[in-house]
Amino acid sequence: MNTPAGELVVHSSMPPPPPAGPAPSFEQLSGGGKYITEEQAAAYPLLANDFLHADRNRDGRISKSEYARWLSNK
Repeated sequence: MNTPAGELVVHSSMPPPPPAGPAPSFEQLSGGGKYITEEQAAAYPLLANDFLHADRNRDGRISKSEYARWLSNK
């Protein structure tokens, strides 16, 4: 596009996702508890982004077996 100051070029795209690194263990994310809450999942952005999918029984928390299933499918 031409402007009084010269040609204007706009480059627009989604930024690349931040590197996630290896998945933390269930124990790390749950703080030693029996479940991972949505707040705890925020420590691992890939899980936080996929929380509803990982919480297969829709009880608002991720069990160890749900986390293992999610890891095997990611």
